[in-house]
Amino acid sequence: MTGSLDIPTARRRYVTVCALFWLPLGLSLAPLILLLTERGMTTATIAGLFAAHSLTAAALELPTGGLADVLGRRVVLVAAGLLNLTALVLVGLGSAPWLLALGMVLMGAGRALSSGPAEAWYVDTVHADSGPDADLRPGLAGGSSATSAALAVGTLLGGALPWLLGVGPDLGARLGEASSGLVVPLSVPLLLGAAVEIAFVLYVLTALSEPPRPPAALRGVLRGIPATVVGGLRLGGRDVLVRRVFLSAGAAGSALVALELLVPGRAATVTGASESGAVLFAALACAGFICSAFGSRLAPLTARLAGSGERAVMVGLGAGASGLLLLGATAEATGAGALVLSATGYGLVYLGLGAAGPNQNDVLHRRVTSAGRATALSVQSLALQLVGALAGLVIGALRPGPAPWLLGGTALLAGSLLWLRRSVPTPPTPEPSSFPRRPDGVWSGRPPGGTLELHAPQRQE
Repeated sequence: MTGSLDIPTARRRYVTVCALFWLPLGLSLAPLILLLTERGMTTATIAGLFAAHSLTAAALELPTGGLADVLGRRVVLVAAGLLNLTALVLVGLGSAPWLLALGMVLMGAGRALSSGPAEAWYVDTVHADSGPDADLRPGLAGGSSATSAALAVGTLLGGALPWLLGVGPDLGARLGEASSGLVVPLSVPLLLGAAVEIAFVLYVLTALSEPPRPPAALRGVLRGIPATVVGGLRLGGRDVLVRRVFLSAGAAGSALVALELLVPGRAATVTGASESGAVLFAALACAGFICSAFGSRLAPLTARLAGSGERAVMVGLGAGASGLLLLGATAEATGAGALVLSATGYGLVYLGLGAAGPNQNDVLHRRVTSAGRATALSVQSLALQLVGALAGLVIGALRPGPAPWLLGGTALLAGSLLWLRRSVPTPPTPEPSSFPRRPDGVWSGRPPGGTLELHAPQRQE
């Protein structure tokens, strides 16, 4: 399917792609809001910029997933890297609101393009080398761990670089003078991220081998995307396990948005100042990514101990729910004991989600074929983002205290309980006429006369 790459090589390249893609995002996490503030943006404007990013990613999630299934994985990943490269430069150097808005929109588009193609490439490669029954969990767990590790390293480096530039003999001031004010210490991590994006694009072009797809005119390609998107949306309707994966992704989105919205304020309360609270939050975020990476590494072991990948998803999401409930129980408590319990709950959320993700995606990949794999991953990502956005609106309207945490914990617990029932048999294959053809003549969805690729469970995004 993707040349003659063996599984260890494919796994190594997939892990590298994950790390290179997410490292720039980690670099921008800590300084981004402070940089926008320094550029003169108000809180309302910053909120609007982030909304532009989220809405763009949500709107393009499914169409770009279909694009990866029609055009190929590599070309879409390259496009994602180029968009992120442009976005980081615009946000890092721009000062006009329209330039910053354009950068955030391009970043959202790059995020949408990136959700699925690399993982779909890895699964296609493994299936081509060892057949549809090959174990996907180790590679998917490695990719998830690499993602978390890259975010952790990037967050620490992105927070430390501006501070280090201010420690020396006016390095930050000299940097601003040399660039006529375009480059300030807070913009350096974003520009470093842009440099990493160049490395990402070059690596994808050279390392991700993919068989040539039949040439198709742009008009034909665009015609094939809606059919592929519709097939992705139908997946959850006709397959119980795929529907569980999508609903679990929405539950995970609720949990993550609760952490993102509530932890920074809680950190500032603990330290007594917003500046020191930001430092504490950066450290907590790094610790969370490390816990997620460790949980992903434990995903295959969790599946073996639980008896199946589906049970492992239930255990992982249940552990994450208990962490959120623990945060809710200590929301208004003070003292060292309460802080230790809160930190434990925070780490438990990321640990549980990390362990559930690879097993969850293993289920997904064993229920869909190559023709719709990237689209299915985009539907999963869309569910996470949309449900998370809705949960964020509700959490923001609730009174501070245990209630917002309990909302996220309840949602994640409900996602865990979805996996209580045993797996269902493979659904009957519909008639070939129910599958639209792509422009290259390949059936989208399941192939005519074929069955769903049924294997064990597996990973997250």
